[in-house]
Amino acid sequence: MLQINMDDVWSILNTCKPYLIALGAVAIIALIVIIAVRKLKVENRKLIRSEAGIALLCAVIIIVNLICSGPMSTLISLATGNGTISDETSAEATQLSQEIAGEGIVLLKNDNNILPVTDNKNLNVFGWASTNPCYGGTGSGSLSDAYETVSLLQGLEDAGFSLNSDLSDFYTAYRSDRPEVGMWSQDWTLPEPTADSYTDELINDAKNFSDTALVVITRVGGEGADLPTDVSEVTYTDNSTEYKDFEDGEHYLQLSQTEKDMVELVCNNFDNVLVVYNGANTMELGFVNDYKEIQGVIWCPGTGQSGFEALGEIIAGESNPSGKTSDTFVKDLTTTPTWNNFGDFEYDNMDEFEHTQTSFTGTTDPYVPHFVNYVENIYVGYRFYETAATEGLINYDDMVMYPFGYGLSYTSFTQEMGAITETDDKVSFDVTVTNTGDTAGKDVVEVYYNPPYTNGGIEKATANLITFEKTEELQPGDSQTINITFNKEDMASYDSYNAAAYVLEAGDYGISIRENSHNIIDEKIVSISEDVIYDENNARSTDESVATNQFEDAEGEVTYLSRANGFANYAEATAAPQTMSMTEEQKSVFVVDTVNYDPEDYNDESDEMPTTGAKNGLELADLRGLDYDDPQWDTLLDQLTVSEMDNLIALGGYTTAAISSVNKVMTIDCDGPASINNNFTGTGSIGFPSAVMIANTWNKDIALAFGESIGKMADEMDVSGWYAPAMNIHRSAFSGRNFEYYSEDGVLSGYMAANAVVGAEKYGVYAYIKHFALNDQETNRTEMLCTWATEQAIREINLKPFEIAVKEGGAKAVMSAFNYIGTTYAGGNNALLNNVLRGEWGFQGMVLTDYFGGYGYMDSDICIRNGNDFCLVAYDMESNHLTDKTSATSVIAMRQAAKNIMYTVVNSRAYDAANLQTGLMAWQIAMIVIDVILAAGVIGLEVVTIKKYRERKVNYIEV
Repeated sequence: MLQINMDDVWSILNTCKPYLIALGAVAIIALIVIIAVRKLKVENRKLIRSEAGIALLCAVIIIVNLICSGPMSTLISLATGNGTISDETSAEATQLSQEIAGEGIVLLKNDNNILPVTDNKNLNVFGWASTNPCYGGTGSGSLSDAYETVSLLQGLEDAGFSLNSDLSDFYTAYRSDRPEVGMWSQDWTLPEPTADSYTDELINDAKNFSDTALVVITRVGGEGADLPTDVSEVTYTDNSTEYKDFEDGEHYLQLSQTEKDMVELVCNNFDNVLVVYNGANTMELGFVNDYKEIQGVIWCPGTGQSGFEALGEIIAGESNPSGKTSDTFVKDLTTTPTWNNFGDFEYDNMDEFEHTQTSFTGTTDPYVPHFVNYVENIYVGYRFYETAATEGLINYDDMVMYPFGYGLSYTSFTQEMGAITETDDKVSFDVTVTNTGDTAGKDVVEVYYNPPYTNGGIEKATANLITFEKTEELQPGDSQTINITFNKEDMASYDSYNAAAYVLEAGDYGISIRENSHNIIDEKIVSISEDVIYDENNARSTDESVATNQFEDAEGEVTYLSRANGFANYAEATAAPQTMSMTEEQKSVFVVDTVNYDPEDYNDESDEMPTTGAKNGLELADLRGLDYDDPQWDTLLDQLTVSEMDNLIALGGYTTAAISSVNKVMTIDCDGPASINNNFTGTGSIGFPSAVMIANTWNKDIALAFGESIGKMADEMDVSGWYAPAMNIHRSAFSGRNFEYYSEDGVLSGYMAANAVVGAEKYGVYAYIKHFALNDQETNRTEMLCTWATEQAIREINLKPFEIAVKEGGAKAVMSAFNYIGTTYAGGNNALLNNVLRGEWGFQGMVLTDYFGGYGYMDSDICIRNGNDFCLVAYDMESNHLTDKTSATSVIAMRQAAKNIMYTVVNSRAYDAANLQTGLMAWQIAMIVIDVILAAGVIGLEVVTIKKYRERKVNYIEV
């Protein structure tokens, strides 16, 4: 279903307004003519009225053609796509979805080997969420409703369990009047039945049915809103009684009061209790250790269409869990370094930049710039907890419930680390993994490094994931030897303040294999004899140009967490912002297109106007496979007109526009990341498990298979671009979009994303890696959100997954972010999009904005002059079309943007010989046929009108 809000409708109507005015004017003129001829002779009066009617019909036909061929052509083209996914491909995707869940579900606790449940197939399933589970998330990353979804209860039944239907009927009836949560809506209420609503009969019958109880707790997040850090004001109604389930200051990722009461009720009546946490955002799970009856705990993030089949199989013992946590579970989320600096912070001195949006209903929504401070620096997730424990700041066990990279199995493994082999630039060793238990299973080799740290020097964490591999399924007693190789330069830290480059400092580097981020299996030392500075004379081997400071201005006036003196500044750094004002120096460089941006101020008088509109006879197809720097690109680009380039840049929503001068075809792009869905035609794919579930597999091959499946389905849908994978950092557990993002760790995220990109590319589908960059919260994301962070943190944490996806995955498309980095909009940030992405990493491809909603700061002039090539909107708006179309500076930027887009498209599936269709689209042919029929009809009407006029005139004379 096409998702267009009222602002979109208003924009479309504004686009068509000149044509509608013209049509109205013609109608008024025709009416005046008809009235004016009332005093003429009868036969003349009828003739003029008939001619006026025919003229009005012609005007309608002409204006409809103008609208359809102009402002509405892109929307019509998108809405008439007819690609479909075969049953065979859908079946393969469904099976893969189940396999991903099978390896991504994490066993967190298994006291007394309560799992798997094999001796008693009767199971009591408690919790309202058992009948209303989490499959993914809301927003553009939600699942298609075109395919049947396997429910949690169905997955258990399919695994052979008999369920207490009285309980499920109780929960279903309880929520029967609950409103449906839509694609773009979120409901923060947790309507768990109160403990006193469970009758004695219901509980006694459950105890007689089975001595095992499974409790389901669910949390769902989505695009557009972060999870509440204070939900005390959220209420819901139960049997006309209003409930407030949380106390003041309580948050959404802890148990509500009714959930606590339900858990207490279950534990008071059952000795064998299992808990399934079903959600992507890490929750406070400390309560599971408060009850001796809770012996088994499973983490099951959003499962997609069929993933609950895998949950049933794991509980039944038909498969062995091998997932590892992609985030750290902490006991108290209010004690995290980000707690006070995540959410809603509005500047109090930026009123001159206020922007007001007017919706279709006429209501206004004014806002001023906001900000968020990444005070944690590089100490995100496990990097903080491991380092803080080493420095004595925290007691690790008091803070951490389940470490990063943690997960249990139904079998046991040993890992033996071989001797390290070094070359000048690489480190290699073997790890032999042996299944020492009695059940077949898989294990993960996690490799970390601990760099030497100088007090007060470059910030460094004591544990840093550098690479990982997953074994094949090992039978009891079997072994597999895995070779580990990585570049020494990958252990370098970014020195923002002295070298302005990556530095591999001299000293001993602990290279360890670990069960998880905290528990070391074995460790060996690699010694670096002297500092290695990767500067302009010695760039890293993977960089096209040396990495040097680009984001100094994004550090701002913030106090950042430092390891110096055992995190002596922890309290100061992690406190809530002390000022809500932007400095005058920062304000002087803050740019908003509606307030203080004029493209002419940025023109270079020395620029020479390039050739446009040449007749060189090249077609885009002729350049398929040629190098990005091949001279034929200039010859082709000379053929483009300014109007064609402007249209290509302005109308990039779910498509890249056609260009007649070079015979460029229109391509279709679709939303992701858990599926490939065409919101215009309603055609959608199987929905895969959430990105968190994929990351939990720690399996690069599964990420590759996921990308291949997406690519195959997209190809069958005639879709060339995929708005995914998403890889922002789980900076906070409360980010609403964490289900779309992989992990708190950039290396894990990067390799998962890179393999998905490679998989999609196998079918010629370009994947838009997103959201580039630092788009790690939903709150105020479109309200000029200024993100402040150190250059080191930006590079080592936030850009790391994107860097890997470009360098290892060969990504050819990027979606920029809504937010600002410091005082510069990410989608118009030259340092980010040109200097780092293209210059340092060697990216060759196109950059698209995030949804171009006219938020008051997204402007196509700003975008194309700073490396962002086109706008994600499918219809005309004021700011997506260029203001400056005449200066040489602007035309040069337009030309570059057009090249980036066409280079990506011509090397995609769209230009495979089997797919290339350069003629008219089906709807255009249909319009021509209709026009011919209407033209014939108009001519016929004219003939009939004249004939009748002559007959009337003869009759009038005879009379």
